[in-house]
Amino acid sequence: MARTLRFLSYAMGFACAAIGLLHLLAGNAIVPGATDAGPTVDSLNRFLGAVFAGYGLAWLWTARQRPIPPAPVRALAGLFLLGALGRILSLAVAGRPNWFQLVLLAIELALPPVYFALATADTRAAARAAQATPAGRARPGATLS
Repeated sequence: MARTLRFLSYAMGFACAAIGLLHLLAGNAIVPGATDAGPTVDSLNRFLGAVFAGYGLAWLWTARQRPIPPAPVRALAGLFLLGALGRILSLAVAGRPNWFQLVLLAIELALPPVYFALATADTRAAARAAQATPAGRARPGATLS
């Protein structure tokens, strides 16, 4: 479970950072159905691309922690779920978007519960490892200070 959390956290981080950078660099050209949306939407898209890249970097920072702390995992997964709720609101107010946006919505609804369930996996694994280590003996790979 801890390895799954680490893998998914890195995958989310790299994917979001890459997607954000694509939006920052390509603007409306990267959004299905928005190529002629105009400069206001292009400006918004590029700004939000930078924010989404930062969101990806936050996932990568979280994934690099040993053990992965549950609070940032829950917060980042909650933000992802909030984005899905925004898409649902848009669906209700503005209507059906491009099919690809519906695929993204499905992903955004499916992943947060997985992250919520796995949020404590790495800290639990670290606690089990610490309990299994005999008192007074350093764990393999541990450094003495």
